[in-house]
Amino acid sequence: MMTINTIENGIVIDHIRAGYGVEIFNYLGLDKVDYTVALIMNVNSKKQGKKDIIKIENEINFDLSELGLIDPDVTINIIQNHTITKKLKLNLPKVVENVIKCKNPRCITSVERHLTHVFYLVDEKKGVYRCKYCDEKYALRNRV
Repeated sequence: MMTINTIENGIVIDHIRAGYGVEIFNYLGLDKVDYTVALIMNVNSKKQGKKDIIKIENEINFDLSELGLIDPDVTINIIQNHTITKKLKLNLPKVVENVIKCKNPRCITSVERHLTHVFYLVDEKKGVYRCKYCDEKYALRNRV
């Protein structure tokens, strides 16, 4: 059995759907950092069957709310002195900028490349967003 040590101070991203850990790891750019990071895949989980976990031995200043776009069931644990001091359950962000790209070829963002891609959440249960400019619908793949 593999042993993964606890971290003293940092963040643990837990309850990641099995296979999505790599996507979150890459999204956060953790392959380019100079501090200790662990991506643990296919961990046995009573609740999920299998899950991924990311442990970051450092404080990071990322907008973690956007992780809900990749996997809405993620839990963020803030660790200080080997103890969980805060547990965050993610919600989908109400507004997303430059994360989702509009695929409508007639959208102004296709012509005006400098424009920020802005999407508004219109259905949280189904994970549906709409483009600010053309109203194009974008549905997250992890939702109903």
